[in-house]
Amino acid sequence: MKVLILMGSESDKPVMQESQNYLQYFGIESEMIVASAHRNPDKVRELVINAQPQGYGVIIAAAGMAAALPGVVSAYTSLPVLGVPLEGGLPGGVDALYSIVQMPAGLPVGTLAVGKAGAKNAAVLAARIIALSNKKIAERVEAFKQNGYRV
Repeated sequence: MKVLILMGSESDKPVMQESQNYLQYFGIESEMIVASAHRNPDKVRELVINAQPQGYGVIIAAAGMAAALPGVVSAYTSLPVLGVPLEGGLPGGVDALYSIVQMPAGLPVGTLAVGKAGAKNAAVLAARIIALSNKKIAERVEAFKQNGYRV
């Protein structure tokens, strides 16, 4: 099972690279794609509706400011969606945090911390989800825990 990492802007890559680094540690294949809910809504839709048939089991969606991407992703899929709020608008990224965490009932987005900590935790949470059905990943998650939650 793979993880799709979507982000709203090219400038988000340095932060979201942390997700990819952690997923590599767990031995989970991932792909990182820039697709904005505002600037590329058709691209987002196509990526998301084709994610599960292409072997993705979890989607990490990161965005700043209005942070519509994680919610839009959730509307198009039944896969777990993990939202990473990014700084870019109000100080500390609180605008993005509120946008992602305040989803309407029935459209869940698991919301992580703002920035790099959230990017790392999104990968760890994705690994824990995948570990439910993959013994090899479960062993790596346990080793991560035994190593003090460090890569």
